[in-house]
Amino acid sequence: METTFALPVRLLSLWNGRWVRRAAWVAGLLLLLGALRLTVFRPSLLPVSVFRAARGRVEETVTNSKAGSVRSRHRATLSSEVGGRVAELPVRKGDHVRRGDVLMRVASADYRAQVSLQEGALAAARAAGAESCRAAELAERDLARNRELARERLVSAELLDQLQTRRDGAAAACEAAVARVRQAEAAVEVARVNLEKTVLRAPFDGIVAEVTTEVGEWITPSPPGLPIPPVIVLLDDQTTYVSAPMDEVDVGKVRVGQSARLTMEAYPGRSFAGRVTRVAPYVQDVEEQNRTFEIEVEFADGAFARTVVTGSSADVEVIQDARDGVLRIPGDALIEGGKVLVVREGRLVSRAVRTGLKNWQFAEVVAGLEAGDMVVVSLDRAGVREGARVSVEAETSK
Repeated sequence: METTFALPVRLLSLWNGRWVRRAAWVAGLLLLLGALRLTVFRPSLLPVSVFRAARGRVEETVTNSKAGSVRSRHRATLSSEVGGRVAELPVRKGDHVRRGDVLMRVASADYRAQVSLQEGALAAARAAGAESCRAAELAERDLARNRELARERLVSAELLDQLQTRRDGAAAACEAAVARVRQAEAAVEVARVNLEKTVLRAPFDGIVAEVTTEVGEWITPSPPGLPIPPVIVLLDDQTTYVSAPMDEVDVGKVRVGQSARLTMEAYPGRSFAGRVTRVAPYVQDVEEQNRTFEIEVEFADGAFARTVVTGSSADVEVIQDARDGVLRIPGDALIEGGKVLVVREGRLVSRAVRTGLKNWQFAEVVAGLEAGDMVVVSLDRAGVREGARVSVEAETSK
């Protein structure tokens, strides 16, 4: 009996051992595949940046279509009214001057000589005029005496006519002499005016922005119709403002007196309060399809405005409306259809929102979100869509 059943028992034992090893190998392979799926082959999470919806201030603004410029209301490009050699140049770029201060003198010897010459001619004309008028007075008295004698028939009518003719000629000579005196006085005044033109004075208080000549150089006044570059540019640093072009679609939104915010590349990260002081009454169409209208904005801080360099670029935001303490999100977090993508349990979920005021930075959320909701702002990243598995890599504050 033992010999009869020994072989089957041995074969069964061998089969069971092989099966156990195969089962163990298969189980190990399955465990390895599962581990690889959970690690190496597991889909990676998409990193996104989010903004937590929070309460704050939202403004509705109108911005300039192109960069504006800092300007001065008083800007004078000055040149001498007469030609000549520059004799004095007491100012340099950056100097502050007062109204009436001398900016430049042109050599004036010729003009002084003209004044002396005309003053001499005036003195001669006055002397000649005095002599002529005394002769006229004498002729008038002589005529009066002879008229008395003529009444007594002691003087002939012919002599009386001669005396009257002489009186009239002397009176005319006196009037002509008086006219020559006035003419000589005018010539003196012209010479003095020309002499004064050799001195260039500041027309207002300001700062010298440019000087393009030097002592000893010859300057020429600008003839009519032919502009010549000025020798001195004067700016009034007390009247600084910003001029900015606005898109024509906003022409009905901007009004004088509205508050504005100014930003400049020279002061990164800062903004300055201002007020609209002028709105152009017309739309410019210098370039077709690019129609704009100009506005002027003054700085609220006059002391700071005096430190701003004229010619600097500046951007303007005219504030139409503002609300404080409202739920807000970045304006660029909105996607087509008035929706946003919100991170929920590691996935992106689409949420429809209703907005109120908005500008380029923030949008007011009237409905659809709650404070603290994580709204995706990195919408330009590939793979960002509803249902995607994500991880939050950064939170932004604006």
